[in-house]
Amino acid sequence: MSDHEDKHEESLLEKISEKVKGHDLSSSSSDSDDDKPSESSMKAKVFRLFGRERPVHDVFGGGKQADIFLWRNKKISAGALGVATVVWVLFELLEYHLLTLVCHLLILALALLFLWSNAATFIHKSPPRIPEVQIPKDPVLEFAQALRFEINRGFAVLRDIASGRDLKKFLSVIAGLWVLSIVGSWCNFLTLFYIVFVLLHTLPVLYEKYEDKVDPLTEKAWHEIKKQYAVFDAKVLSKIPKRPLKEKEKEKKKD
Repeated sequence: MSDHEDKHEESLLEKISEKVKGHDLSSSSSDSDDDKPSESSMKAKVFRLFGRERPVHDVFGGGKQADIFLWRNKKISAGALGVATVVWVLFELLEYHLLTLVCHLLILALALLFLWSNAATFIHKSPPRIPEVQIPKDPVLEFAQALRFEINRGFAVLRDIASGRDLKKFLSVIAGLWVLSIVGSWCNFLTLFYIVFVLLHTLPVLYEKYEDKVDPLTEKAWHEIKKQYAVFDAKVLSKIPKRPLKEKEKEKKKD
């Protein structure tokens, strides 16, 4: 009987210990679950340049153009940058004209192909195979539709800015155009295009490499810009008389 009671007591103790362990495991798992949202909230609080929530590769579309800008394929990226540099040197430094360059290239290509085609019969070799080049219809239509959509969206944005509904957007656009006009007075369109092209091939890949160091600095700069804008808003923008709400509602109804 005593042995039976001892076994019964041991089984009760084992059950109690298992319940205690199960309770500890559940409490620890609940604590870890409680910690997870705090970690995610901490991650959500991390400042990213331009407020992005996706990787830099996805921001650029995630396709071949993103691979070129971020130097995923170094040969293609270096080739594109090299071609742009050669074009800029020809037209800007050597002062070549576009029509002259196109005519000279066509003269050289046609002369070489003509001589090769006629000399092939004398040297008993096959003439050059000149491919038939045709512009496909679908990509041209898709590009035209995309360009039309972007132009119409730009006109809509300009109309919204000119309507006087958003003073902040109006001032930012005016400041951007003013800076662009100053840059345009320093260099011509080709040089400006080349500078933008080089920046697109250098800044994104550098930012992707050093984003953990760049983001804190941009966060500080962004907070400072917000402070200065708040001061400017309090001293200048808030004193500008605004239109009554009734007029704005009438315009919205007309739209």
